[in-house]
Amino acid sequence: MDRDRLLLGLAAVFAGVTVVLTVSALAYQPFLLFLSLPFAATTYLMWSHATGRLAERTRRRARRASTGERRSGPGAPGGFGATARGTAGPGSGSGPGPGPGPGGRRAGVGAPRDTGQTRREAYETLGLDPDADDDAVRRAYRAKVKEVHPDTEDGDEDAFKRVNRAYETLTD
Repeated sequence: MDRDRLLLGLAAVFAGVTVVLTVSALAYQPFLLFLSLPFAATTYLMWSHATGRLAERTRRRARRASTGERRSGPGAPGGFGATARGTAGPGSGSGPGPGPGPGGRRAGVGAPRDTGQTRREAYETLGLDPDADDDAVRRAYRAKVKEVHPDTEDGDEDAFKRVNRAYETLTD
């Protein structure tokens, strides 16, 4: 939730310059297409950094490197998650490996976010017992957000951020 709006704004400006250069290249001078490529790359890097995807990808790669886990998928060596014949790959639901996790999400997909809170602290922030189910967490989150939202009269931005981090901790 604490993404850098300035970086997103700069990414939007670079995206605009990229579009103008590309359209100009198609209409007038094809050389401008080569000039637009660095702007396009910069736009992508700024956007992925501002949205947190760059850090997430870096953490995922570091975790893979430390555990020796091999990548599977279309771009990976061995094809589309190739496994030994007759066996199911991880996450397929019919064999070894992590299957669907809580809420129908597969365990291990994406890097867990580091919100700086433990699950116990997150439950305390939302005013819940540790054995609360997903619906109770969602209801408590919505009620807390209404109380502390910065746009309300008694709103508190820091409390709002704490509540959002608590919810992210409990839903990851």
